[in-house]
Amino acid sequence: MAGTLAILRRELAGYFTSPLAYVFITIFLMLSGALTFYLGGFFQRGQADLQAFFLFHPWLYLFLIPAVAMRLWAEERKTGTIEFLMTLPVSTAQAVAGKFLAAWAFAGIALSLTFPIWITVNVLGSPDNGVILATYLGSWLMAGSYLAIGACLSAVTRNQVIAFVLAAAVCFVFNLAGIELVQNFLRAWTPGFFADAVGSFSFLSNYQAISQGVIDLRHLLFFGSLIGIALLINALVVDLRKGV
Repeated sequence: MAGTLAILRRELAGYFTSPLAYVFITIFLMLSGALTFYLGGFFQRGQADLQAFFLFHPWLYLFLIPAVAMRLWAEERKTGTIEFLMTLPVSTAQAVAGKFLAAWAFAGIALSLTFPIWITVNVLGSPDNGVILATYLGSWLMAGSYLAIGACLSAVTRNQVIAFVLAAAVCFVFNLAGIELVQNFLRAWTPGFFADAVGSFSFLSNYQAISQGVIDLRHLLFFGSLIGIALLINALVVDLRKGV
């Protein structure tokens, strides 16, 4: 635990000693606002809720979260600092967990900075704050899943661009699994249970279910299991590629 916390503190501090954190947060806040107020029609909808804000998170994360995850291991490998990291008195599992938790905390900080829009909607009307809080939680869990996949793929290459493209592509597939077009195609060509199974792996389906304000254990297990499995594979890849 102490090793994980040491890595977490080192990584989290690293974000804010470079322009990366400030550039990421600025882009995230600007895009969130633009999508909410222009594409989402926040004012035109005339409803006191944040649906227009949360609607675009799965697609926004598709580009921004892999940009955070791509450096987690690829940069360490490219600069050679991974050898130094592995000489520290921490296990591979602790290093993987520490790096992931720091990136997830950073994503949480960026998400929490959108609080003015939550205040705005409370000033304009009487929203269901329980639903909004649940959707924030769902959004953060989804960001964690994107990060875990991105970190895992970052460990297989020393090229950050390749890590970014791979992570975005895999997360895109997870998103597509639940959309109506894909589900209709699967139901036309495969047994119904197969389409249901594929749909259950969809980020969109699980996130949208939480955004209804009902936090079901199945959806928490989905995101938790996905993060756990991705981090386990991440640790195995780092161990296998030691010295490569």
